[in-house]
Amino acid sequence: MGRKSVAVLDVRSSEVTVLVGERGVNRTFIFKASRTESYDGYENGEFYDAKAFGDAVLRAVSSVERVCGERISRLYVGVPGEFTEVIPKERDVSFSRKRRIGAREISMLYESGKETVADRRFIRASSMIFTTSDKRRVVDPTGLVSSSLSGLLSYFYCTEYFARTVEEIFNNLGVSLRYIPSEYAQAIYLIPSETRDEYALLLDGGYLSSTVSILLGGGVLAQKSVWAGTGQIAVRLMEKFSLPYEGAVALLSKTNLFRLGGASDTEFYFRGETYEIEYDRLTEEIRAGLDEICEGIGSFLEECAGRELDFKPLYVTGEGLCTIRGALEYVSKRLNRVCELASPSLPYYNKPSVSSRIALADAAYDDNRRSGFFHRLLNGFGG
Repeated sequence: MGRKSVAVLDVRSSEVTVLVGERGVNRTFIFKASRTESYDGYENGEFYDAKAFGDAVLRAVSSVERVCGERISRLYVGVPGEFTEVIPKERDVSFSRKRRIGAREISMLYESGKETVADRRFIRASSMIFTTSDKRRVVDPTGLVSSSLSGLLSYFYCTEYFARTVEEIFNNLGVSLRYIPSEYAQAIYLIPSETRDEYALLLDGGYLSSTVSILLGGGVLAQKSVWAGTGQIAVRLMEKFSLPYEGAVALLSKTNLFRLGGASDTEFYFRGETYEIEYDRLTEEIRAGLDEICEGIGSFLEECAGRELDFKPLYVTGEGLCTIRGALEYVSKRLNRVCELASPSLPYYNKPSVSSRIALADAAYDDNRRSGFFHRLLNGFGG
């Protein structure tokens, strides 16, 4: 691929997407090729069918390579919240004398907190906040003069199972793999930095798995994944109304939880069959499914009580909740918290369902730029 292009693999709980593109003006993107393939998903940190997952990834890669007319030599892989662990730490380093803070000093601080975690692989560190020797609290200390540097840091680890599964797919194909925490990438891309300066909440509502994160500055303070999404709600509808699974998914997209009018039967047509659906029972089942997601979010926020989260809005993205009309309003009432939609501010791509792939492309582009020879030459090879 060209030096300015990046290739990313976005792993969702029901599909994978391979995307190749480069950044345009004003942080827009120019996409050369994209391919999405469905697969069975995952649960409890394992893929239902690792081989089927691998086949879907390879089909997407092959399709993108054909369109681009060149091989992918480096692939940035998004690690879903289900396979990610975030460890927050407070660290500090002292210098023999005052010095100007640069990439080398920041790297020293990050390195001081790295540790080996059983069955986990370190993939990234980021900062929530930095503090200099004169007690200045800043998001970026670059250029400041200080005799010490401390910070509240986020250390991201992915499971060895996930990393090995992905690496087996590309075994002997000569593809270099780099891992990016998907929730972290979305947090940085979707939520403005001034909003993250004093805590922010992000919910990535997926098809089978949803992840809620507490954000602070340029890092993630804590996050939790729950096995709940629109896929499980579709199963409820399938069982309740004797629908084929694909029909239940289609019915979900046509439902409005706050439709005006009394209870009535609705005729639902799917693949030549007609189904009589009682609308009140339909919305009741969907709300019950949404309750499971809300319970997971609520219990996590209770665990994090004591932080300034009570009046913070919940930013919601992903292909899950945002596909059900009225779901965002219902979750807002259930959690007693303002919920706001978060999606890329890009023409044609301003949909929550594509947030993760766009955010990963943005993070991959920045990583690719920072790894360039001239950037390392200017900032020191230790940065």
